[in-house]
Order: sequence, then C-alpha cells, then structure tokens
Amino acid sequence: MDKRNIIAGNWKMYKTPKETEDFIKEITPKVSKARALVYIAPPFVCLPAALRAKPGSNFLIGAQNMHDELEGAFTGEISIKMLKSMNVDFVILGHSERRHVFKEDDAFINRKVLTAIKENLQLILCIGETLEQRENNQTDEVLESQILKGLKNVTPQDMENVILAYEPVWAIGTGKTATPQMAETAHCHIRKLLIKHFDKNIANQTNILYGGSVKPQNVSDLLNQENIEGVLVGGASLDVNSFAEIVNKG
Repeated sequence: MDKRNIIAGNWKMYKTPKETEDFIKEITPKVSKARALVYIAPPFVCLPAALRAKPGSNFLIGAQNMHDELEGAFTGEISIKMLKSMNVDFVILGHSERRHVFKEDDAFINRKVLTAIKENLQLILCIGETLEQRENNQTDEVLESQILKGLKNVTPQDMENVILAYEPVWAIGTGKTATPQMAETAHCHIRKLLIKHFDKNIANQTNILYGGSVKPQNVSDLLNQENIEGVLVGGASLDVNSFAEIVNKG
C-alpha cells in the first residue's frame, strides 16, 4: 500500500485552550473522509485541550518543541517526560525558528532527536537553508550537514519514528513559496542523502514533508511531486476552512 501523505499543522504561538478545543471539534467532521494523516501541534498550554477534543477524530496531537533532558533546572522548558505523561503522539524538532530565533544548534537538536527516539516518541525533524545559503548555491551542502548532524547516532531501526520536513527558511511566513519544482529538487536530494547515509528502504519509508507558506491554492501542485509526501503548514493551519481544504487535498 502506498504511504499516506501527512498534513501537519504547526500553530506556533497562536490560540488559547478554548480556541484549540473549538477548532478541533469544528474541523473533525470536515475532514472525516480525508486519506491523509493529520498532525496538529498546538502551543504547550493547549495540548490538554487538544487531547480532550481528539476523541472522534483521527488526528495526531504533538508538541512544537522539547528539551533533551528528562528533568532538571531548565526554567521555562518542557521535557519529553511531561509530554509523554499527556500521551502526545509526536514532537517537532529543529524548526527554523528554533534554529535561527532561539539559536539552537545541530548538536542540541540531535540530543533532542536521540531523546525522542529513546523514549519512543515520533518526531518531525525540520531542515532547510536560508536565503543567503540558497543564493550562494549551498542548499545541498546545508541539507546534508543538517541531516548528518541532526541524525547522528540514529540507527536504521530508529528511522521508523522519524519524519523529515524540508523548510526553506526564506519561504516561512513570508508569502514566498518554493516552486513545486524547486521543492521537488530539494526533496529528491534529501531522498538521495537518506540512501547514502542509511539505505534505499529507509529512504523509501521516510515521509519527507514540505513546509513554507503552504496554502490551499498551492498544496495540490506540491503534493503532486514524486518526493513530496506531505506538508508542514503554518499560518493556513490556524483557519478551520483553509486547513480542512488542505487536508482534503492530501
């Protein structure tokens, strides 16, 4: 059976618990016949509300980030131990805003990846180049470096719990989108890197999502590409109707 596309919504720092619960209850019947898997990552404080509203839907609910340590003196941080106590389904790691706004490096992200794997929590690892790196023809180099460092000490067996998301940093929240052809070229390169550093089976089983100003108007063209097997949606995932349209096109 073909892999199912993954449509993931990253809500970033938007929505209250009440808005979260209302959203999930409203969208559930609108996407009841969708073939794609639906992942939603609300803010930490909204996770309990999302999980309460989840029954009756086939959504997976996850966190936008976590610390690599199970507990400790890390004011303001959230551990995987806390997340698992709520029965979340996945976590997003290495998002470009974590890398570039909060200065998380590949080594820290890798420690989080290894913690998630050890604790058997599915993860979405985000990778992608900046505008400057693209203009300097460094996209392939950046992607390989982020994959090598982010997945350091990850075994082929571990990869069963790993989803990759290609996010060209210059296309996130800017209204700019990589053309389907540009995105496909990057995804094809990522697939080849998985073959190179793991094997063909791992490369074929791993979903590679595209993230960067995904909208109802461009999602079909993106998903029609051979190596794009889902999308990581930001702003358009905050509106019930736009996100439902994206999910139903998946």
